[in-house]
This record gives sequence, structure tokens and C-alpha cells, in this order.
Amino acid sequence: MASHLSLALSHLLRSPFFLLLSLSLLTYLVLRALRVTGNSRRAIVTASPPGTTGLPLIGETPAFLAANHSGRGVYDFVRARHLRYGECFKTNILGRTHVFVSSIEAVRTLLGHESPDFSKRYIRSITELVGDQSLLCASHEQHKFIRRHISCLFKLDSMDSTIKKFDELVIHTLRGWEQKETVLVLRDAMKITFTAICKMLISTADEQELEILRNDVSQVSEAMLALPLKFPGTRFYRGLKARRRIMNTLRKMMDLRKKGSECHEDLLQGLVRDESHGNEPPLTDEQILDNILTLIIAGQVTTASSIAWMVKYLDENQEVQEKLRALHSELAFTNYLSPLGSEVLNLMPYATKIVKETLRMATIVSWFPRVALKDAEIGGLRIQKGWIVNVNARSVHYDPVVYDDPVKFNPGRFDEDSRPYSFLAFGIGGRTCVGMNLAKAMMLVFLHRFVTTYRWRVTDSDSSLQKGAMFPMLRSGCPIAVSPAVAQPKLPDRSGDANVKRMQFMPWCNVT
Repeated sequence: MASHLSLALSHLLRSPFFLLLSLSLLTYLVLRALRVTGNSRRAIVTASPPGTTGLPLIGETPAFLAANHSGRGVYDFVRARHLRYGECFKTNILGRTHVFVSSIEAVRTLLGHESPDFSKRYIRSITELVGDQSLLCASHEQHKFIRRHISCLFKLDSMDSTIKKFDELVIHTLRGWEQKETVLVLRDAMKITFTAICKMLISTADEQELEILRNDVSQVSEAMLALPLKFPGTRFYRGLKARRRIMNTLRKMMDLRKKGSECHEDLLQGLVRDESHGNEPPLTDEQILDNILTLIIAGQVTTASSIAWMVKYLDENQEVQEKLRALHSELAFTNYLSPLGSEVLNLMPYATKIVKETLRMATIVSWFPRVALKDAEIGGLRIQKGWIVNVNARSVHYDPVVYDDPVKFNPGRFDEDSRPYSFLAFGIGGRTCVGMNLAKAMMLVFLHRFVTTYRWRVTDSDSSLQKGAMFPMLRSGCPIAVSPAVAQPKLPDRSGDANVKRMQFMPWCNVT
């Protein structure tokens, strides 16, 4: 009986029917496996970034604003979510979905290669305050057009004049510190950077006019991260009113230039009489006004804040400070009677590394926003059209994989070139900050004059940030007590020196 069953089973296994059934089953299993694998890959590609959009309508805006009005600063909102979700997360702020990314690959895609799928986009409050014609908010093509017109401001000869003017202001300011028990570095740095940038842009030197303009610019800056509520008494409303006053002031200046009633050697004059771009049309009045305001804010606030952080970091790292002072002593004796220019600044390699390390650690611009123009994918995650993707510069600057011991102030890390796409103090690619070299030059000038004139002690080491500020600014203002540096010559007051070479900005005016 058993032999008969065995024989029957053997015939069945060799039959065409069984072979066909086996082949069909194998094909089914293979196709199912391929389908599962394909679905898994599609799931990875189309997965949404982790995170939460918060409450209906308001999203996580309350938490975002609460961080901005704390001593930890607005970036604390981002840091907490990066720790929770990883290098990419999504949230909802002020009615828009935001994605924050911090990988080098994302930096390369969004900033380095200027992907056509993404364009620059700031939150509504910033756009309304600086103007939609600002370089900060312009589309890719519009940005290139505006940049070509204002780039003349940052040519070597024009910049050299501004650097020398800034040097005079620094020397004059430092001399006044000798009689003070405590000096607020941030406050005085804000004044000298503002004066220098206004001289370069609009030739305003009157103290009263400068003070009025400076107060208005301050209100605009303070409103950039405020809720866009246009009600009297709100910060955003005050910022908008300040913007209108600034625009009225600049428009009056522009009208006088157009009529020929006034003529100055500055950027505004050059833009009003722009004949340097062949068949390309000149900038509109709105483009000129929005970008003058943008350059004032960028030239003052970010540079002054960086200077204050630099003074604080050097106080906390005395060995770096002493090494710098020793290197610059001979340079100070050689150049103390002459205004500093680009030729002298090129002789400051160690100071340049200190500036870069300050900019890395302070990361004044914490992230760079781009809006998705269509559905896209970044790092295997789905980005929907209209979402704002923010490249997290601060996270990159403090990534231990990118920078060894990133919380340590170490200028020597820049003895070698940085890893590509890892140093984002001024952005990367086609939208790199147009005033990058001028900002670094101002920091170098201040650093050289300061370290060779004084020794100092920070009297309040608190690192808390100013509440509501767009950029990370020390709430203490970086108060210091100074004493003269040993064996240093007394810096002369050149403000009234007839032998000081008259500033040469841009030869657009034909004065007769």
C-alpha cells in the first residue's frame, strides 16, 4: 500500500500540472516581494519630515514667539526640535509649514547649487518691513538683477574708503573709553557701524539726523519676528510706521539727487544716475529704497553684534587674546599714524581666523529660508509645494562631525580650509552676502585697534540674548572695564587732521 502511494506521489511531482503550479507560486512570491520592496522605497521617498504642526490655525507659533521673547532666543525653539526629531523636522509657524534641515547635503542642494525648485522666502513680517524688492526677498532672477546694480559699492576702491572711515570712527570711539568705568561694547559698536554704513550709502553725517534714523531702523529690526498685527501699540505696527518714516526720508534724498539740488559720492547717488549696465534698465525707486534700508540693517546690526561676541569670546580665551596682541604689536607701531586699508588687513592672518571663529560660534544668521516652488524631495523626505525649507546654519556650525569640539573657541581650526558647505556665516552660492568682505574688514579693523590699545575684562559674563531680536545679540551689551595695553602709542585724533586723505567713494558726481 505504501509503495503504491509513494509511486503515485512521484508521478504527481513530475507531472506538468504540478510543475506549472509550482512555477506560478514562485512567480507570485517573487512579484509580491518586488511589490513590497517598491512600496517600501516609495514610502521612504514620499515620507513626510517628522514633527508636528501643532494646534489648528496657530500651529506652534506660541512656542516660537515664547522662545523669541526669552533670554535663550528664537533658535531655542529650533534646537529643541532638532534634539527630538533629528536633522530634519517640520513645524507650523505664523500660518506656514516650515521644514528645518541641517545636513551638508541639504546645504549643497538648497544654497550651493541654487536648486530651481526653491526660491528665497522670508516670513511675512520680515518681507513687509524690509520690502518685497529687497535682496533678502527677491526671486532668483530679480536677485541677480539687483545685485549687479549694487555690487559696485563693494569694489575694492569703494570699500577701502569705507574701511578707512570706519577706522577713524573706531579710534575716536576708543579714545572716549579711557575715562569710563564701564563700556557697553554692543552699544558703541552699533553707533560706529551705523555711522559708517550711512556715510557710505547716503552721505548722512548730521548727528541729529543719524540719531532719528538709527532709532527708526532699530524699531524696524525689533519688529521683524513680531506677529504681523497692524494694530496701534503692537511691535509690528511700530515697525511699519518706522519703515514709512525711513522711506520718506530716503525718498526726499533721492528726489534732491534727481533734481540736481544735491550731489554726493555714495551709493544712492550712483543708483539714481545708474548708467553702467548697458541696455539693462536701472533699478526702480522702490528697489533702490528697499535695498538701501536692507543694507543699513545688515551693515549695522549683524556686524555690531558680531563685534560684541568677539570681545566676549576673547575675554573668555585669554591665551588667544595674548597671542593676537603679541602678533599685532609691531603692526600697531608701524601703522598707528595711518588709516587701515585692505593692504594692512591682508597682514592679519591670525586675526582673520579669530573673526571666522567668532562668526561660526555666534552664527548671527541662524538659518536661511527657501520656499518650495513645486513638490520636491530632500534627503528622502517629501517637501510639498509652498513649504518653507530652512537651512539650519547654527546646527551645521555646531556639528561635532563637521567641527571638532565645536563649543570650544579655537581659531586654529581655520589653519586649514573648512569642509565644503560647512561655513555658513554669510550663506553659500549665488546669494552669498554681498557685504561679506566689508563686514569682515570692519571686524578686523576694530579687533586690531582694540587689542593694541586696551586690555579688558567683561564685567557681566551672562550670555542671555536680547528678547525679541532678529539676530542673537547679548542682552548685557557686553560691558567691559578697560585698561591701557602695555607700551602702546597713544592713538592720535585724526578727525580734524587736514592731512587725512579725503574719502573717495564712487565718482558718479560731476561737480562743476
